[in-house]
Amino acid sequence: MTRTKWALFALLFVSYAYFYQAGGWNQNSRFALVRAITKEHSPIIDPYHLSTGDKSFDHGHYYSDKAPGIALAAVPFVAAARPIARAFGVDTEGYAGVAFLSYVATVFTAGLVTAIAGVALYTLCVELGASEAGALFAAIVFGLGTPIWTLATIFIGHAFSASLLLIAFAEACRVGDGDWRHGALAGVCAGWATVSEFPAAIPAVVIALLVAAGARSLDRGRALRLVGALTASALAAAAVLMIFQYVCFGSPFHLAYSSEQGYVGMQHGIFGVEIPKLVRLRRILFGEYRGLLPLAPILTVAPFGLVFVRRRLVAAAAFAIAVYYILLNASYVYWEGGWSYGPRHASPAIPFLCIGVAMLWTRAPRLGRAALAIVGAYGVALTLVAVSTAPLPPNNIRRPVAELLWPAFVDGDLALNPQTFVSGGANPDFRAHTEPKAAFNLGMKMGLRGLTSLLPLMLAWAGCAAELRGPSRAR
Repeated sequence: MTRTKWALFALLFVSYAYFYQAGGWNQNSRFALVRAITKEHSPIIDPYHLSTGDKSFDHGHYYSDKAPGIALAAVPFVAAARPIARAFGVDTEGYAGVAFLSYVATVFTAGLVTAIAGVALYTLCVELGASEAGALFAAIVFGLGTPIWTLATIFIGHAFSASLLLIAFAEACRVGDGDWRHGALAGVCAGWATVSEFPAAIPAVVIALLVAAGARSLDRGRALRLVGALTASALAAAAVLMIFQYVCFGSPFHLAYSSEQGYVGMQHGIFGVEIPKLVRLRRILFGEYRGLLPLAPILTVAPFGLVFVRRRLVAAAAFAIAVYYILLNASYVYWEGGWSYGPRHASPAIPFLCIGVAMLWTRAPRLGRAALAIVGAYGVALTLVAVSTAPLPPNNIRRPVAELLWPAFVDGDLALNPQTFVSGGANPDFRAHTEPKAAFNLGMKMGLRGLTSLLPLMLAWAGCAAELRGPSRAR
C-alpha cells in the first residue's frame, strides 16, 4: 500500500508541476504579496499593484485583497528560490525570474498540497470501507478528472484550501484511537484552509464537531488532550491571520475585502453572499458556461455513494460540506468566478463527493465499474484539454470547451494564457498570440511543440500506471 501511495502522489504531483499557467488578476494579487514580503519585507504591494485589479487600498497603500494563506505558505519557498535564481544569473525581477518564482510558489503550495490530498483521500476511503481499487479510482478522479486539476496548477486558493480541508477531515475521522496528533493536524489544516479561503470557516466548524463527536468515546484525559490540540492548532492559524491583518490595517479584525476596490457587488449581503438563487444553482451544476457536471459527469452519481459509508456521521459531514459549497456558490453575486473553468467557488465540494465515488466503485458489479471507468476517463480527458490550453478561459466565452478549449487542443495550440505576473491585463482573444508565451508546459521547455509537448507527461503517466497496476492486480 505504501508503494501505491507514492506512485499516486507522483502521478498527481507531476501532473500539476508539468504546467505553468502564468498570471491573472487573482493569482497576481496573491503573488504581489509574496513578492512584497520576500523582496520589500512588507505586506504593502505598492510596487506591484498595477499587475492586478484585485486589491485593497487603505491609509494610502495598496494590499492584496485575498485571504493570505496560500501567499504566506509560498513565502519560504520563494525566499529560498530567490538566491538560487540569482546564483544562475537570473534577474528575479525580470520576466524569466518572476516566471520562475511564481512557478515555484504554485507548485509547492497548490500543487504539492493537492497531491498530498489525493493520497489522503485514497487512505481515508480505504479506512471507510472502500476497496483499494475503488479508493484509487476516486483519488485519480479527484486529482485528474475534475476542475481540481486545473486549480492545482494556478496560484489561487481554491484547490489549496479544499485539499487542506480534506486532510483535516481525514484526521477527524481517525480520532477514535485517542492520538492527540490527529486533533492537532485537523486543527491546523482546517485553520489554514480558512486563512487561505475565508468560506472554509464553516466546513472547519463541521470538522471540529466531527472531532468532538469522536472524542466522546474516549476517556476524559485523552478526550481533553485531543480537543485541546485541535483548539490550540486552530487558534494558532487564526492568530497568524489576525497578526497579518493588524500589521496591514491596524486591526486584527479588518478583512482586506473591507477595503476592496472596484467590486460593487461585494456590498451586497455579506461580502457579496446573499440568498441562494435557483437560476445560479442550475448554471453552476448544468450550464455550458460554468456547469460542474458537464465537466466532471461522474460527480452526478457521487452523492449516492455516500449512502454506503458505514460511519453515518462521517457520510453526513462530507455531504453537508459538499452541499454548503454548492449553495455558497449559488449565493454569491459573482457566482461565475470571472475567468474560470467550471464553478471554482464550488470546487471544494469535489473531494468530499469523491468519497462517494470510491464507495460506488466498491459496491458496483463489473459492468457498473466499467461504466464508472468510462465516465471517469472522460473527465480526465476533458480536464487534460483544459489544463493544456486555458484553465481560466475568459468570461466573454459562453461555451468555453466548445468555442475555445477543444478547438485549440485539436490544433495543438496549447498554453494560451498571455498574461504574466507583472502585467495588469490580457487580450481575451487567447489565440492571438504574442511571443514569448506567458504560459508553458515542461515539454515546451524541452523544445517540443503542439501536442507532442505532452509526450513526457504521458510517459510519466505510463510509469506511474505500471506501478499502480501491479499491486492492484496482486491484491
